[in-house]
Amino acid sequence: MTTGLRIGVGGALGRMGAAVTAIAQAKPGLSLVGRFGRPDAADSSGVTAPPLAPMAAVLATCDVIIDFSTGPATAILAEATRGGGPALVIGATGLSPAEENAVTRAAKRVAVVRSGNYSVGVNVLAGLVEQAARRLGPEIWDIEVLEAHHRRKIDAPSGTALMLAEAAARGRGRILADVGLAPRTGITGSRPRGAIGMASMRGGGIVGDHSVVFAAEEEIITLSHSARDRALFARGAVEAAVWVADKPPGLYDMIDVLGFRG
Repeated sequence: MTTGLRIGVGGALGRMGAAVTAIAQAKPGLSLVGRFGRPDAADSSGVTAPPLAPMAAVLATCDVIIDFSTGPATAILAEATRGGGPALVIGATGLSPAEENAVTRAAKRVAVVRSGNYSVGVNVLAGLVEQAARRLGPEIWDIEVLEAHHRRKIDAPSGTALMLAEAAARGRGRILADVGLAPRTGITGSRPRGAIGMASMRGGGIVGDHSVVFAAEEEIITLSHSARDRALFARGAVEAAVWVADKPPGLYDMIDVLGFRG
């Protein structure tokens, strides 16, 4: 582990920002040196931490920024690395194509970890889904990804659901853009062979539940993960920050962080 690693937190006043702040402060060898976020957001986290500062000031003092903000805010952060800067750990989901491109451009200048989910368990699940999809062919098996989150989540499907659907498509040698189904409504007709569907639920305080269903005529296989505390995502993001601190420019994910690549 890098000793004295200087950490900054973006989206600091959000629920995930507060969780990252608490874990970064408690982890030996890390120093939380700055936070930034929407100045009009109320800080109800109860976390004792450095006061908010301008993003540019935090970038100038950090080795790694952990950002769980929104797509537009993440794009601004990514563009701020035009002259180089700290490594980035990006946790925002629901990015537009333009925002995704901003992150991709930043990865040519600095090391960036981007993941739809920072849970070890979810990333193991993605590997299992890819292996299962490789062995359960579309002529018999249909694939559906089901996800549920709290009522405050603003994007759907979740970044994790997309990650799992992409793993399933990859297992079948396809790309999700070609086989993904749009949300169903009205008279949709029969299901296309080989399609991968997704469905979302929003309600209450659900932290995050994901299931991948492989359905045949005679049997069903379900692979699932249920998050009980968002601290697990914050813990994974902090581990990603430690891992990426000394990496060359490039776009990485949690598969790289966990050493699962290949």
